[in-house]
Amino acid sequence: MTAQVEAPPEHQRPWPALFALCLGFFMILVDSTIVTVATPVLIRDLSAEVNAVVWVTSAYLLAYAVPLLITGRLGDRFGQKRLYLVGLAVFTAASLWCGLTHTIGWLVLARVVQGLGAALMSPQTMAIITRIFPAERRGQAMALWGATAGLATLVGPILGGLLIDSLGWEWIFFVNVPVGVIGFVLAARLVPRLATHPHRFDWLGVVLSGLGMLLLVFGLQEGHQYDWGEITPGLTVPELIVGGLVLLALFWIWQWLNPREPLVPLGLFGDRNFSVANVAILVIAFTITAFTFPLMLYTQLVRGLTPTQSALLLAPIALPSLLLARWVGHLTDRVHPRLLTGTGFTCLLVSLVWLATVMTPDSPLWELVLPLTLLGVGSAFIWAPNSATANRNLPMHQAGAGAGVYNETRQVGAVLGAAAIAVLMDSRLAANGLVFSPSEGSGGEGLPPQVVDAFSRAMSEAMLLAPAIAVVGLVAVMFFVRPRHQTLAQGSTIE
Repeated sequence: MTAQVEAPPEHQRPWPALFALCLGFFMILVDSTIVTVATPVLIRDLSAEVNAVVWVTSAYLLAYAVPLLITGRLGDRFGQKRLYLVGLAVFTAASLWCGLTHTIGWLVLARVVQGLGAALMSPQTMAIITRIFPAERRGQAMALWGATAGLATLVGPILGGLLIDSLGWEWIFFVNVPVGVIGFVLAARLVPRLATHPHRFDWLGVVLSGLGMLLLVFGLQEGHQYDWGEITPGLTVPELIVGGLVLLALFWIWQWLNPREPLVPLGLFGDRNFSVANVAILVIAFTITAFTFPLMLYTQLVRGLTPTQSALLLAPIALPSLLLARWVGHLTDRVHPRLLTGTGFTCLLVSLVWLATVMTPDSPLWELVLPLTLLGVGSAFIWAPNSATANRNLPMHQAGAGAGVYNETRQVGAVLGAAAIAVLMDSRLAANGLVFSPSEGSGGEGLPPQVVDAFSRAMSEAMLLAPAIAVVGLVAVMFFVRPRHQTLAQGSTIE
């Protein structure tokens, strides 16, 4: 394959392309959360068991997470725009399929296809941004990309609740169809066709990484459903996780030994900022995923809020990210990433500890809004600066590989967060003398009065996992060095 000639980033029209990419990125992130509010309706309408309905979300997340290393590299070889458009077409068609299904089995299968479409799209968005924006303006672009993720976090549950209440569960999928068609047309017209690079494809690396990630992510994501015990006769969750880790270890050894061209060039990690940014994105994804579970259980079962009302309580997180996006973007291009992300993780730590202290049965809701707003401010100072710093120094021909690793790390962090908080919530409920299942209460009805205090205390204690992990992120970002474009602009080598 002959590489195409790539125009310098400043000769392209990057902002219209970015807006087109953010539309698709927004859609796939919304679908990571929109289905959760539909669980009771799906159980009723499809006559399904709870575990089967949980797989409607789990199947999507698995199919999304597992291939990211591979799809990032495919973008380098066959073109990021081409892979993005293929992924968007698959995602949109699968969304229509989801809405037309009448059995839980077919819905889960359609969600797998939808997740594969998302996996094709996701790393391409970051790689294209890296390639079409010059280094000194990339922070502003990543700020919009990060704000899109923040908005999707808010819109997913709220939009899901509104569509289910007014039109039915099918419309949480049908709504993607017109958005997907519009996004496809915009991307086809506005996103530039960038140079491809004639890579050899590492098929052994594909098998080892794909199978290893499947076993690891499945084990972590579904372990709680099987009480961390036997999945099938002769196979336990710990064995699955260990098997995944062994295959991934073999994958990394093969990447080091591969005499041709590895799937993940280990030279990526020779850039300190790329390595640090991957630790930071793992931590923030873990933290954001982990804190929402005890918060949603607390607001619905202790405070009696409906799912939609609970989702609206997340607005203070997303709004600061939107309002601060432009300003933080400008700072990202000019200020040391250590200062920005350090500020963000400090705000994150303070807000989560603060939130845990006010999660009592009788605290006014405005006392929850204040730490959630600070959490939103902290997020704004982490997502964009960290994402921009991750790939800023990488060579253009490795943009796809770098984006694949970064997005894979983010997804693994979210899976780890969900698995860890599930175990800790069970532990804290037991420590507080609760032997009933939280499903005995329901949104809007609350819990039996005699257990409200103990349940609230258990959720508050579980919440402390998130700031404890955030400490790791704060320590990690202290090792950021000044990006190359800032060093050249200032004529110094100060770290």
